[in-house]
Amino acid sequence: MTVPFVRSRRTLAIPVGLAVAAALAVVPATAASAAPAGSAATTSASSAADGTPMSYVVNVLPGLADSTYLKQAVTRAGGSVVAAYDKIGVVVAHSSKADFAPRIRKVAGVQSAGATRTAPLSAQSTTDMGAPVKLGGAQAEAAAQTAQGAQDPLEPLQWDLPAIKADKAHEKYLGSSAVTVGVIDTGVDDTHPDIAPNFDRAASVNCVGGKADTSEGAWRPSASESPHGTHVAGEIAAAKNGIGMTGVAPGVRVSGIKVSTPDGFFYTEAVVCGFVWAAEHGVDVTNNSYYTDPWYFNCKNDPDQKALVEAITRATRYAELKGAVNVAAAGNENYDLASDSIADPSSPNDSSPGDRVVDPSKCFDIPTQLPGVVTVASTGAKGVKSSFSNHGDGVIDIAAPGGDSTVYQTPAPPATSGLILGTLPGGGYGYMAGTSMASPHVAGVAALIKSRHPHAPAAVVKALLYAGADDKACTDPYDIDGDGEVDAVCEGGKKKNGFYGEGIADALDAVTK
Repeated sequence: MTVPFVRSRRTLAIPVGLAVAAALAVVPATAASAAPAGSAATTSASSAADGTPMSYVVNVLPGLADSTYLKQAVTRAGGSVVAAYDKIGVVVAHSSKADFAPRIRKVAGVQSAGATRTAPLSAQSTTDMGAPVKLGGAQAEAAAQTAQGAQDPLEPLQWDLPAIKADKAHEKYLGSSAVTVGVIDTGVDDTHPDIAPNFDRAASVNCVGGKADTSEGAWRPSASESPHGTHVAGEIAAAKNGIGMTGVAPGVRVSGIKVSTPDGFFYTEAVVCGFVWAAEHGVDVTNNSYYTDPWYFNCKNDPDQKALVEAITRATRYAELKGAVNVAAAGNENYDLASDSIADPSSPNDSSPGDRVVDPSKCFDIPTQLPGVVTVASTGAKGVKSSFSNHGDGVIDIAAPGGDSTVYQTPAPPATSGLILGTLPGGGYGYMAGTSMASPHVAGVAALIKSRHPHAPAAVVKALLYAGADDKACTDPYDIDGDGEVDAVCEGGKKKNGFYGEGIADALDAVTK
């Protein structure tokens, strides 16, 4: 099946006609962010020539990361310590020595170590950031006139809210300001009028490079960076304040945890920093609409990739142990993540991708496929699996609106686009689509559950999230483009299957049960 999308990690920019009521300044939108990458065991950054600066993670025994012994060992191997996360035993190091990784792996107490990239630290992005999407048009006034009662002006265009009963939930409860959702992403523009009322500065940080930077505004995207994180933040918690749009949980707070380089890469050292930061700064839910570069799937038979899986696994487990529910996008390649093999032509995406076939039971999209992480598939305006959404029985935990081409799934009026409306840096609004957009809907519902059950540990919040989901049987046959050919196969029953997991997230249940 040919899907007319510009692919951009876990977000898709779909070049279709768009119109939106703009209560504030409208700016052009560029869809960007995160999806999954792969790993070729034949390509290793450890083979870089001497003099090439590279970044590494070194996983050590608990209590050893910040020790003098380990720091001296890193120095002797030709590296320098950038950050030491002692609670999880992960060290971020830099080195220009080609043999740094194999040398440090031989040190007593080191359990694994690997390069976090295959290009030097100054690598430029190879990610397609998508086509510009300008908002505005003749339907803007009509949409604004449709708004009634307590609705924000753009809410009539948000078909995704009633799809998860968020509109009904808001009549009862908007969520608690004591709950924070950490948007681990490209950065959040906290000056946006729909985000500012709910922004948690104390829980915000820039983790790019693997070390926390808490200077004022460090969590914001620059003018040249992706608006993805700001879009996600608005989907979760845009304030119900009489302007713009409404988030799934408009009473909770969001923080910006920036982990994407200016070139658009989400490297392991930054992601580890982001989860540890969330764990130690009271974040209740993390949203992860990305994959960790440069590999779509990280294969444990490769020593570098094995170390990346281990480092992020430790970080996600630490965040969950501290009470955070980690929610992640499933990816946009229409892959069956429960299959025996997947062709991955995109990895490593920061140097020279090579064709390879991976076993997704042994090679992992991180953090999406890690234990304990809530894996989210995407649905469109008709409630059917989005044409692009990854799937897989036993892999997908839950589903939520992430949008789709209006050609495939057309929303009911007054909504005009099958994509998802969100906030954009500079006070604007725009449409995006992808499992990147589905994940924040689930994060918002989880935040509503946490609001109602403030003392519930992460495991209980997840149990309530799944129990409240609306059962959705397999779409069979799944022929999304109507060409007579099956475009994906769903396995499982009505209560749990590979397209929708436990079902469609339900915000009303979240605030009433």
